[in-house]
Amino acid sequence: MNRVTLILAFTALPAVAGEPDALALERLVRQDCGSCHGLTLKGGLGPDIRPAALSHYKTDTLKAVILDGIPGTPMPPWRPLLSDSEAGWIAEYLLTGESP
Repeated sequence: MNRVTLILAFTALPAVAGEPDALALERLVRQDCGSCHGLTLKGGLGPDIRPAALSHYKTDTLKAVILDGIPGTPMPPWRPLLSDSEAGWIAEYLLTGESP
């Protein structure tokens, strides 16, 4: 899924009352994050991002990585496509393995 398709996917599934759209964000994690981190999130080009592998991170740290990427690595910044609350949702989802 390219960024244009991703933008269209987010606009096709509006959030309720400004809350992150859990279904769209879970799909983003599985498909877009999974394209580098493996479809089961066990790792690939990017590292394992399952809860056990991330347990030493705080939510705000993961949120910053999601929004700003990691310079010098393939991890892109998602800030142009995700809000602060959406990145926070994804960080919680990655840390717990469950929809927040």
